[in-house]
Amino acid sequence: METPPPSATSIEVPDSRPGWGIFWMLVTGLCFVAVTATVKMVGDSVPSSQSGFLRYALGLVFLIPMWPAVRRAHVDRALGGLFFARGVAHAIAVSLWFFAMTRIPISDVTALNYLNPVYVIILAVVFLGERLGRYRIAAVAVAFAGTFVIIRPGFREIDTGHLVMLVAAVAMAGSYFLAKLLSQRVAAEVVVFYLSLIVPVLLAPLAWVVWVPVGWADLGWLLLCAFFATIGHYTMTLAFRAAPLAVTQPVMFLQLIWATLLGVFVFSEPVDGFVVLGGTMIIAAISFITWREAVLARRRKRSQLPSP
Repeated sequence: METPPPSATSIEVPDSRPGWGIFWMLVTGLCFVAVTATVKMVGDSVPSSQSGFLRYALGLVFLIPMWPAVRRAHVDRALGGLFFARGVAHAIAVSLWFFAMTRIPISDVTALNYLNPVYVIILAVVFLGERLGRYRIAAVAVAFAGTFVIIRPGFREIDTGHLVMLVAAVAMAGSYFLAKLLSQRVAAEVVVFYLSLIVPVLLAPLAWVVWVPVGWADLGWLLLCAFFATIGHYTMTLAFRAAPLAVTQPVMFLQLIWATLLGVFVFSEPVDGFVVLGGTMIIAAISFITWREAVLARRRKRSQLPSP
């Protein structure tokens, strides 16, 4: 490439349609909460890497309608490298996420998952040379403070699931960032197709090492997981194409409410006020970042307009 790719916080979507962006992100959030529920139903009866592999292997059937769009797409070596890089990041994130889901409450997983955009900012600074101004530093500090409120080291026993989820959020941030870049270059079906094809190939060796027999009930839950996840990734890509992150990102925070309610009414998990408080801190920090980025983008756009 002649110019470095823009960061996830600075990409502007042409012909922005905020209403559709919000709608598709709402659907995405509901789908991902459904994914969380199905993974929780499987529990630890199936190893995490095997669960992740089966989720994507079973989901291959949902890729059939996407084949015409994939055939029309022109994928060169550079684009193929982006697809593979995203697949690697996502495979790592999926394995760790499935493990965390068996160890800690749904609300904890969801709240810690909100660190993804914060990690995206840090990745943009490290790899793309973006400047980390005082407002970004303050927002990132608040987000990480929210993480400490959720985990509360020294005040309660830290489960391995919390630590694994922190690493999973880093890997998912890489996948999230690459998805935003890819969504501007190819159709949503193509983005989802290659992710769903690459991840099971990468997870297959890990699944084979720990493979255990799987009952029909668990296979059914994993099939539902694959269905909702495939739809969720597709609608997320549609949301990315329809509107900038400043519009779509805050909508995803409704997942914390839905996940908490799901944990209370379906899995009898108590509401943890510290998790809600920490998640709110992370949400506030990221909302501020996305709002400020949108304001700065509008200022840059106005400054580039010719004088009347």
